[in-house]
Amino acid sequence: MTDEQDPLVIRDAATGAAVPDAFQRLWNPHRMAYIDAGREGRGRGHEDDCPFCEAPRKSDEDALIVARGEHAYVLLNLFPYNNGHLLVCPYRHVPLYDEATADETREMGELTQTAMRVLRAVSHCDGFNIGMNQGEVAGAGVAAHLHQHIVPRWASDSNFFPIIARTKSMSQLLGETRRLVADGWPRHH
Repeated sequence: MTDEQDPLVIRDAATGAAVPDAFQRLWNPHRMAYIDAGREGRGRGHEDDCPFCEAPRKSDEDALIVARGEHAYVLLNLFPYNNGHLLVCPYRHVPLYDEATADETREMGELTQTAMRVLRAVSHCDGFNIGMNQGEVAGAGVAAHLHQHIVPRWASDSNFFPIIARTKSMSQLLGETRRLVADGWPRHH
């Protein structure tokens, strides 16, 4: 098939608004608040507008918090890579792992281990990606407040969406995921 025969090829830019193209659209208007905040420099973790400093001041349900410790807490990622994508954050506003106290790193490690056990029990995941992006240059979306990602993975979770369409298919709403993980969390923490 030539470009002249292909109905998905735009040949006339003047009338292109009514001519279909080869792209599928996944409409996510709720993401505009996140995009606008980024343009304005808000929500990047500066102490006066840090989402990880603000979250513990809210209810667990509103902040998507699943567990609170003495020095750190666990919450769902608002923009998850997979269902059950958790973040472990110290309460203290500190940007880098080597600036965290021994108590903060100890508790972050303990909360990470508990999170793995809980996620295995409630979501039956097969493995995890665990990591920290330190600084904006390393990909940290909120670079000014230390946080560790815990991303559950399943042997059967590979599909074409992330590779071809740069889209993640989320099979569970955040509120439901928060409830399952929080309900599965041991009460002694």
